[in-house]
Amino acid sequence: MPARALPSYLIQRYQGWKATTYAENGAWYKRLASEGQRPRAMVISCCDSRVHVTAIFGADTGEFFIHRNIANLVPPYEPDGQQHGTSAAVEYAVTALKVSHLIVMGHSNCGGVQGCLDMCTGKAPHLEETSSFVGRWMDILRPGFDRVAGIADDAEKARALEKEAVVVSLENLMSFPFVKAAVEAGDLTLHGLWNEIGAGELEWYDSKTGTYQPV
Repeated sequence: MPARALPSYLIQRYQGWKATTYAENGAWYKRLASEGQRPRAMVISCCDSRVHVTAIFGADTGEFFIHRNIANLVPPYEPDGQQHGTSAAVEYAVTALKVSHLIVMGHSNCGGVQGCLDMCTGKAPHLEETSSFVGRWMDILRPGFDRVAGIADDAEKARALEKEAVVVSLENLMSFPFVKAAVEAGDLTLHGLWNEIGAGELEWYDSKTGTYQPV
């Protein structure tokens, strides 16, 4: 196993954090360690390094249960005995942590969504290969592509598909029995967000109108 020591810049950043942020809030960290986590919300966001959920909401340590994956997608409920990282995270958040809110947050200029767009229009044959993990993951978004396929402008279509990634994930979340039960019981609310990275804007999905509204 070719694991090596951290690069020096990360070591320096850790030491700086330990000497400042941790030193000033040590009691809080020790309380989190001893009492366990009680996050109020789960956030499913993209792996994209430009997406910084805790910074956007000014969240404290222990406030959000965060799961990140390519294009912030949630697959349909499929209890087939296989390994499902996102589904496992959702199950744990809802049934064990009992979060009150489950947020799916998409974003602008998403590389995963662009990959899905290219794949579905025949421009990325490598993603269609069965050996492509990214391609098979982006298959989750094909229903969303079908809904935006008629948009002529490429940039407009990509942005629409980014927002469909959130909608598809919200739809798939309701296929999980424990999510559906918690929502119907009033114990859990689902939320869809889309972040315009460059402008710092945030929009929320209104399921009643099928449109996004500014926050």
